[in-house]
Amino acid sequence: MEKKSKRKVERVVISDVHLGTYGCHAKELLNYLKSIDPEEIILNGDIIDIWNFKKRYWPKSHMKVIKELTKFISKGVPVYYITGNHDEMLRKFADFNLGSFSLVNKMVIHDDNKKAWVFHGDVFDVVMKHSKWLAKLGGAGYDMLILINRGVNLLLEKTGRGKYSFSKKIKSSVKSAVKHINNFEETAAEIAILNGYDYVICGHIHQPVIKKLTTHKGTITYLNSGDWVENLTSLEYNQGEWTIYDYHNDPLFLDDPKDEIAEEDLIDLKTTEVFDLLKQAMELPN
Repeated sequence: MEKKSKRKVERVVISDVHLGTYGCHAKELLNYLKSIDPEEIILNGDIIDIWNFKKRYWPKSHMKVIKELTKFISKGVPVYYITGNHDEMLRKFADFNLGSFSLVNKMVIHDDNKKAWVFHGDVFDVVMKHSKWLAKLGGAGYDMLILINRGVNLLLEKTGRGKYSFSKKIKSSVKSAVKHINNFEETAAEIAILNGYDYVICGHIHQPVIKKLTTHKGTITYLNSGDWVENLTSLEYNQGEWTIYDYHNDPLFLDDPKDEIAEEDLIDLKTTEVFDLLKQAMELPN
């Protein structure tokens, strides 16, 4: 990446990185972190995927993300790590502080006489609350789906076809998935309104968005930072305004290769067998 001056950002909110899984786009996140000069960083849950962590899979790029974050801390940049469901083991250490680093379960931020409630969002997930084993199983399946999807996109690019997202197709076409997302957003909005907040900021469902939500209890601005598995997005706050950062649309990285799979990413897969099956299923030419 060409050396350029870093972009000033007042506040950055990042969630659902899932370090330690095959689907994590750590290299892209590292590029992003190196390109900004933030005054404050909020890591809104599922940064390290302790659920699906495998000792045999911790690439250098994942460790470099951790090191880059510690650089911000060493410079005195406030870094808040809000716990999520995939890193819920850290919740017992909530309210831990070291220098400019804080580990919390939720937080409230104040800007321009307005209050924003920030938390991961898994507390609203019925599956998480009552069938945690099923959620963990689904998390492992999602990770594999994302990895296979990246392999499919490599094949599609080689044959001159456009990229395809399995999970986005499922989320947009399955009524229960759409209903789940809508219910999640409405529940977060209603509770935030009842508690007098102007904004509610979540992660968890991997859907980047900023929108006004109106319920029978009132109106609030709902924000979600998305993820660094598929969308490669974050929330940024500057001069009183929230925006969604999208790595795919950043001119600085438009020429970066996308969906590349490092050899280390396939250590648990019989690559040729997987791609042969994908070719057959999609009737792709050799």
